Amino acid sequence: MAPPLSRRHLLQTAVLTAVTHGATTGVATAAHGRSPAAPVPAPDAWGVRPFALGDVALGPGVFADKRRLMLDHARGYDVNRLLQVFRANAGLSTLGAVAPGGWEGLDGEANGNLRGHYTGHFLTMLSQAYAGTGEQVFADKIRTMVGALAEVREALRREPAVLSTDGRFGGAVENVRGSYQYVDLPAGVLGGAAEITLAAWVRPAHDGAWARVCDFGDDTTRYLYLAARDAAGVPRFAITTEGPGGEQALSGTAALPSGRWSHLAVTLAGGTGTLYVDGVAVARNTAMSLTPAALGPLAHHWLGRSHFAADPVFAGAFGGFDMWSRALTADEIARLQSGPGRGDLVSYAFDETSGGTFADGSGRGLTATLRRTWGGPSHPGFLAAYPETQFIQLESMTGSDYTKVWAPYYTAHKILRGLLDAHLTTGDDRALDLASGLCDWMHSRLSRLPAATLQRMWGIFSSGEFGGIVEAICDLHALTGKAEHLALARLFDLDRLIDACAAGTDVLDGLHANQHIPIFTGYVRLYDETGEERYLTAAKNFWGMVVPHRMYGIGGTSSGEFWKARDVIAGTMSATTAETCCAYNMLKLSRTLFFHDQDPAYMDYYERALYNQVLGSKQDRPDAEKPLVTYFIGLTPGHVRDYTPKQGTTCCEGTGMESATKYQDSVYFAQADGSALYVNLYSPTTLTWAEKGVTVTQTTDFPREQGTTLTIGGGSASFALRLRVPSWATAGFRVTVNGRPVPGTPRPGGYFTVSRTWRRGDIVRVGIPFRLRVEKTPDDPSLQTLFLGPVNLVARDPATHHLELGLYRNAGLSGDLLPSLTPVPGEPLHYTLGGIALAPFFEGTEDPTHAYFRRAEPRVVFGGTDSGVANPARPDGTTLLDDIWAGAPFADKGALVARVRSAVDAWRSAGLLGRADGDRVVETARRASYAP
Repeated sequence: MAPPLSRRHLLQTAVLTAVTHGATTGVATAAHGRSPAAPVPAPDAWGVRPFALGDVALGPGVFADKRRLMLDHARGYDVNRLLQVFRANAGLSTLGAVAPGGWEGLDGEANGNLRGHYTGHFLTMLSQAYAGTGEQVFADKIRTMVGALAEVREALRREPAVLSTDGRFGGAVENVRGSYQYVDLPAGVLGGAAEITLAAWVRPAHDGAWARVCDFGDDTTRYLYLAARDAAGVPRFAITTEGPGGEQALSGTAALPSGRWSHLAVTLAGGTGTLYVDGVAVARNTAMSLTPAALGPLAHHWLGRSHFAADPVFAGAFGGFDMWSRALTADEIARLQSGPGRGDLVSYAFDETSGGTFADGSGRGLTATLRRTWGGPSHPGFLAAYPETQFIQLESMTGSDYTKVWAPYYTAHKILRGLLDAHLTTGDDRALDLASGLCDWMHSRLSRLPAATLQRMWGIFSSGEFGGIVEAICDLHALTGKAEHLALARLFDLDRLIDACAAGTDVLDGLHANQHIPIFTGYVRLYDETGEERYLTAAKNFWGMVVPHRMYGIGGTSSGEFWKARDVIAGTMSATTAETCCAYNMLKLSRTLFFHDQDPAYMDYYERALYNQVLGSKQDRPDAEKPLVTYFIGLTPGHVRDYTPKQGTTCCEGTGMESATKYQDSVYFAQADGSALYVNLYSPTTLTWAEKGVTVTQTTDFPREQGTTLTIGGGSASFALRLRVPSWATAGFRVTVNGRPVPGTPRPGGYFTVSRTWRRGDIVRVGIPFRLRVEKTPDDPSLQTLFLGPVNLVARDPATHHLELGLYRNAGLSGDLLPSLTPVPGEPLHYTLGGIALAPFFEGTEDPTHAYFRRAEPRVVFGGTDSGVANPARPDGTTLLDDIWAGAPFADKGALVARVRSAVDAWRSAGLLGRADGDRVVETARRASYAP
């Protein structure tokens, strides 16, 4: 007998199988070498519950093909590259790893102020990959990352420690770029000297301008410094009592080589200053009247840090630093190249291998201390790839400036989500401890702030963006039960938005789309935790403001990341429409809302966005370095998708990695009481429904196949099978069980229920004939997009103007426009029309595409027979052919001809069509032949 499950295990399993986030999809099946998750009731408010990713195996097809590319990327990618920025921030060795670049590094956009976000995405992707496949390589990578992040947090909790490296004459200390560490020297190191020599061995690791070797001063007025590089890229020494405008300076003639040891020395005496590089004098200034004595006592004496806040901290290694109270001769400087010197004012060899202090060899006992520019975390749970100053600055910001603060709580969300998913998938308690500590730290910061400050923060674009953090915190609360965690989730309430949406007031115009979509998924989870109706009502109303009013045909939303006015679609198309993150988050919100309200519209949208934008956002080729996922999908004519935007580490590539490893997360849901199984999507999958002791295997090549076959395996069980009838399924929806038709009238945009006691070997066949249809933009009905069943068809053509297409020419009696297209042999879902190639949007190619076209029906044509009559139009753009075909489907040819006569009479009466032309139109309709 199995041991009883603990409360902790039950909570863990509940989140695995029930939370709205696709990644926390539980424990894989026994086929993966692990026990399946025990069934746990979903929240009381949920009418249905999802299955764990490991309970739904993905079969061959378009989804498996896309996932395979992402899994290959995940298997081969060195996660130490992602950990580089975390280790650097903690002053730890980065193991020689190079950060990916782009948004995940120090040199990317806005100085890398979003770094760490991609690491969280990657953890979630790995967790989903492990849950879905059970491959050990993914678990190993997760454990490596979690272990490293635990070390990082521990290092951040304590004072900085020496990172030793090989020096010029022994040991040296490394200052990792991104560590914000410097050496703090005691007061009095200059000793009021009237003459001085500074000498340092340095090995720069970065070419940032104005990084200091040393900077002694009070502020930005009274100081002396030695910089490894100035604005011209050469070493510079300066001394002043009047700020930059009064500097007396020495500048070198060549840049110091990166990654190699160089010796810098400066002598200052008798009004003359000399700068030496590697023992050779490279600059001399005989008008340097200032001396350290003239500066007087100074507040700070720093190695590696500047008094100018915008200057970078020195990145590289110090192999020695000495100061003498006299000017060494040129010969003495030259001799320093062959062995360490010992200054009489101060002398640091930097050969320590532990601790956080450096011994002074001058005899004066001036021990130096390693410090961080930002001090250290305000709470031991802090974990980030940059200093806490990003969070602190946000609290006083009143306007947007992402170059200073770029969405730190958004980044915290990605890290938190990744850690939660890692814990839930592998059972690693270190990940849970890190996640819990991170929320403890956030609560300690945010709970002290006035409500008005929080409302201001969360309203700032994009610095105040916090992504799906509320959802993640609620999921953590389900594990920890800590009151502080639920309280923390509520501190992210953006009241003006919640209240407006709860009241049904559309305030989305001008808002940043992806800043706001994921917060509503979190608010639904807060409804689950608190029972406050305004959260759920606001989320439902918000969804209805986006779908369909701000939705493009492919399911995407946003233009240049922002929303425009309601029902303006044609007027918002650009090269930066449909941000991929928006589709990802709209899927999550739709899924979460469906748990509460089984409205088929949510799953209709889910299918649209998944089978089109989400699938189409992944390029169909392998790549070891990049996930190859779009940021924007431009809907302008001839747009070519960019699968490596901004060096490949954007938010959309992060969510794209997640999407490609959880395609199966919403194929099936179970009624909360186990009485029904919802089949939401038609996808080749095998569901293991442990609660019922059955399996359900879908065999299909949907959407290349117009239907699916479901086979019941395992034992027998009674439940209702609820098959989604897509809203586009107007050509019929036929269901047989073991070859016998199931009576009933399926309604497009609903669910068709088959209730029985199912037995092993039962076969359910679902036929869903596709029709070709158009969807018109509300603000320009002549601009249209083309669908065959669930699949958006795009024209592949290099033209940069809207193509003009006519589709009524061979329309069938059913109203199906497909007979006007010519199939491409051997290529399902590929057609031609007038020499123009049409293909599924979901194919991830780099062909120039047209998702929208201009509808042009210049003449009245029926069944390929041209009447020779111009197709008249009303002032609103509606044409005679539009009016006629609006009556489809037609029972037979006679019904179509009757419709033609009626329409012709109406248009003739309105003075829009002459009698002779009208007669020709009717006669042509009577003579033509039609497809069904």
